[in-house]
Amino acid sequence: MRLGLNLGYLTGAGSPADQLALVQEAERLGYTVVWAAEAYGSDSPSLLAWLAGQTSRIDVGSAVMQIPARTPAATAMTAATIDTLSGGRFRLGLGVSGPQVSEGWHGVRFGQPLARTREYVEIVRLAVGRQRVEYPGTHYTLPLPDGPGKALKLNFRPPRPRIPVYLAAVGPRNLELAGEIADGWLAVFFSPRTAADQLALIAAGRARTGQDLTGFDVVPAVPVVVGDDVAACAGLLRGYAALYVGGMGSRTQNFYHRLATRMGFGAAADEVQDHYLAGRLREAAAAVPLEFIDQTALLGPPDRIARRIGEYAAAGVTTLSVSLFDADTEARLATLRTVARALDVAGVGR
Repeated sequence: MRLGLNLGYLTGAGSPADQLALVQEAERLGYTVVWAAEAYGSDSPSLLAWLAGQTSRIDVGSAVMQIPARTPAATAMTAATIDTLSGGRFRLGLGVSGPQVSEGWHGVRFGQPLARTREYVEIVRLAVGRQRVEYPGTHYTLPLPDGPGKALKLNFRPPRPRIPVYLAAVGPRNLELAGEIADGWLAVFFSPRTAADQLALIAAGRARTGQDLTGFDVVPAVPVVVGDDVAACAGLLRGYAALYVGGMGSRTQNFYHRLATRMGFGAAADEVQDHYLAGRLREAAAAVPLEFIDQTALLGPPDRIARRIGEYAAAGVTTLSVSLFDADTEARLATLRTVARALDVAGVGR
């Protein structure tokens, strides 16, 4: 198992200088990839290109670039450009976002997300591979018919004809799609106890193309809080968990609420959501079960974290990307070092 660093959004881990310090330390420690996210604030490719210019070995990955935010061709151009500037170190993570952001921020209808994702990835791969882009899809038709458009191909040669594509997938059908068309899976709230069911869905998608899980990168974003008291460590993650389970979406369409329910926390997820949507954020955070947080994070002293890292590796994780929740940069740097040492103690690194 390898290590990654999940920065989140531009302000999620402090100032740009703070984030650069984290990434450069992660590179020194042997972390293999740094991921940056976007929602409706900072965009991920700008940050990743900046980081790539100030590192030399660590990969830079989008987790994610939002599908409704860009045409497939624009994403292909961006991916090929960052891959060129970084010397072949870019990983393209994609996701459809959610209906609130897709329709409220980007003005793109959210319907049929799986079919749109499939077409999108196919066009991106055509373009990055410098094939002439002609695509008669349902959601994307290139060139547009009955107009002056011309089938074009990328007018420069990136270092690789195929850039690794990762999908952020939560629901069962999306997991199968990730297995079928992607090179890796960006997971959230990943629990080694319930991972087998999710990986079985990815394996089913892989089987459709005659493949197994060999070479497929399983990449959960895993919060880490180091300390002697597990419950106190979990307390730092309650607001984060409540936001996703209770407030990320509507009452009828919240992918993370559904995930928590499939994991066996349905009643608690309902309570978290009731509080959150009523504006009772403190009560929502308090209602998140300790067991849910503990299952989906690395909490406690270094020896416990090392043991849990072994559980993630045994569950099929190939790149464990840590999310940092410490109050300042020095504490975050210390956590990065603790996780690197814990990986050595666990004996599952490669």
